[in-house]
Amino acid sequence: MTIMPNSVEGRDIAYQMHPNVNLRAYEKTGGLVIESGDGIYVTDNNGKRYIEAMAGLWSVALGFGEKRLAAVAKAQMEKLPYYHTFGFRSHGPSIDLAEMLIKIAPVPMSKVHFTSSGSEANDLAAKMVWYRSNALGKRDKKKIIGRLKGYHGVTIAAASITGLPRNHESFDLPLDRMIHTSCPSYVHFAKAGESEAEFTARMLQDLESLILKEGPEAIAAFWGEPVMGAGGVLMPPAGYWEGVQAILNKYDILLVADEVICGFGRTGKMFACETFNIRPDVLVVSKQITSSYMPLSAILMNDRFYQPIADESDRIGSFGHGYTASGHPVATAVGLENLKIIQERDLVGHVADLQDTFLSGLAELAKHPVAHSSRGIGLIGALEIKPWTDAKPGDAALAVADAALEAGVITRNIGEAVCFCPPLIITAVQINDMFESVKQALDKVAKRSV
Repeated sequence: MTIMPNSVEGRDIAYQMHPNVNLRAYEKTGGLVIESGDGIYVTDNNGKRYIEAMAGLWSVALGFGEKRLAAVAKAQMEKLPYYHTFGFRSHGPSIDLAEMLIKIAPVPMSKVHFTSSGSEANDLAAKMVWYRSNALGKRDKKKIIGRLKGYHGVTIAAASITGLPRNHESFDLPLDRMIHTSCPSYVHFAKAGESEAEFTARMLQDLESLILKEGPEAIAAFWGEPVMGAGGVLMPPAGYWEGVQAILNKYDILLVADEVICGFGRTGKMFACETFNIRPDVLVVSKQITSSYMPLSAILMNDRFYQPIADESDRIGSFGHGYTASGHPVATAVGLENLKIIQERDLVGHVADLQDTFLSGLAELAKHPVAHSSRGIGLIGALEIKPWTDAKPGDAALAVADAALEAGVITRNIGEAVCFCPPLIITAVQINDMFESVKQALDKVAKRSV
């Protein structure tokens, strides 16, 4: 990507260090500076408007500029701008949101613990897994299974459960108690002639073999996204989640479902656990919980998970953990209003209604000579691009994403895929406009690669 600094006169390059970027490359090119947002659109500081086809970072469910969320934030700021939930303290917004989350959870849950990001939530969930094992006297039952290409955040524990090399290399990660099983993407990892059913069976055998190799008495939990977002929108093969849960139940291993991307309507159900019939012990949510208007995440846990932790805190005298912003009143007030809007406007049903339009539009793009295939569910999907000969892996998808940006659509290239995750408020007409611009980008790349 070649984007020169514009009206900021290089100040961004001079003063700000950015995440998830080649820092030396950024020093040379600068980046895109977004000034405003409205609905599914954002506008840069040169006045160019874009369809935000990634909802920011998979997260702006209600789009940009939802006045009800701004009004609630302002009112809460004026009433109680901050208070904590340490010790024997609480406040109304955190209580109300916790109650709502328990009521709408896809399976019976007991308690909610608030944090500020998906990374923080997954990190704390890992700590609580270990705390629980100690509470049960199972001091060797500490290992956590993640999946190759899975993503659960960038804190030390969360990044260790993550299965992406870029989040490990030079950080001295993963921790040695985090291990990884195979990535269940049939499109990418099926053997020649292997049916989807045979692939699923092999993925499940890989998981069980890993458990037996490490020893079931050493494995505490399995982490998984219902749909693997940051790995490239990787879909589970048929029968996969049913098989995983049977194996975990067989060996008394906890299931942590990471719904940071999928939660609150993305797959056409309130939770993707409903879509794939997943019954987790722990559910991690963030992003769309506030449409990312405020930093907030939550850990929902069932009684099987919570009760030993409560017993251990009683034995020790305290649960020795807490964040300054846990259950922040402004964030939880915005989260509560955000979920009310999702329910009032039936955005979950809206996503289900638009799924065919979205997926058929992706499938049509997949017929383009530059493309390979498409995949997705609800309003999250990916267009796989044919790799270029004699080029670095991912160069073709990067070229398509750059051309799409020029055409006014912000996507995200991951590996050989161009990913889409638009705000839940998008309309059928806007989906068609989005894909028409992406087709122009594909045409441009096709000419460039001839």
